[in-house]
Amino acid sequence: MKKLFVILMLCLSQSGCLAVAVVEGVTDVAIAVVTAPIKVGTAVVDAVSGEDDDEDSGDLE
Repeated sequence: MKKLFVILMLCLSQSGCLAVAVVEGVTDVAIAVVTAPIKVGTAVVDAVSGEDDDEDSGDLE
């Protein structure tokens, strides 16, 4: 009976860790989904504008 109790307690304690891992995973995915269109939009704007970093660095001299 003691072994069953110990196993049950170990299982319950590990479920909290699993819940934290799931929440962290969902949060990471949500952040990636939100930031992906911003990164793509920035790349499109940079490509359309045609500005090069080399031209900007020449103005500083």
